[in-house]
Amino acid sequence: MMGAPESSLFLLLAAGMLAAAFLYASVGHGGASAYIAAMAITGIAPAEMRPIALQLNVLVAALATFKFYRAGHFRWPLFWPFAVFSIPSAYLGGAITLPGTAYKILVGMVLLYAGWQLWWSARAGEEPRPARRLPVSLAMAIGAVLGVLSGLTGVGGGIFLSPILLLSGWAGTKQTSAVAAPFILVNSMAALAAGFVRNPTLPPDYAWWLMAAVLLGGWAGAEYGSRRFANPLIRRMLAVVLAVTGGKMVLV
Repeated sequence: MMGAPESSLFLLLAAGMLAAAFLYASVGHGGASAYIAAMAITGIAPAEMRPIALQLNVLVAALATFKFYRAGHFRWPLFWPFAVFSIPSAYLGGAITLPGTAYKILVGMVLLYAGWQLWWSARAGEEPRPARRLPVSLAMAIGAVLGVLSGLTGVGGGIFLSPILLLSGWAGTKQTSAVAAPFILVNSMAALAAGFVRNPTLPPDYAWWLMAAVLLGGWAGAEYGSRRFANPLIRRMLAVVLAVTGGKMVLV
């Protein structure tokens, strides 16, 4: 379906995105995977999903970047090795238009992974862990791969970077959130710029209301998350939604 969903569905979409922005911003993410899932459920066309998800991602990730930086959790030496090659890679991915079926399958797989990542993060606990030394060359290679995937799908890459940082022991929980947020921000901006160069159009009218919703949710979530930990139960609930939606996109 092209254009905005019907009014009742649109209100549910905006409310869901506000809630998703709160949850994702609380862990330093932009929320694109949840936005894409919500748009898929309400029938928004795949051609509109990627640019809208990136626009919403930029807004929420910017808020999360500011809040986590102000709280003193950001670490430049942990950020730049991942970002230096991810930015041009995200631009490259954003310039590529996948066929509708291929896009749905790829995004469906990303949503399945995002659901697993959220479920895992809820089970993993919130205890800080000692940081190990970051191999710069490996971080650059990882960033390049995540940048391409970010541009292709419309997600910022934080759902992939966060578990890598935590599982490898390169960062604690708060440092991971503080690095994921600007990583998502720069990748989303690069992919969005590439899409605009290819097709210079303004967002559809209904997208501005969605932007207002995620700004409200993202501000509150980033404020909460930069000072406290997010609720694991809510993460599990969202994980199930993402997994179901991702499975539907892959199989249908």
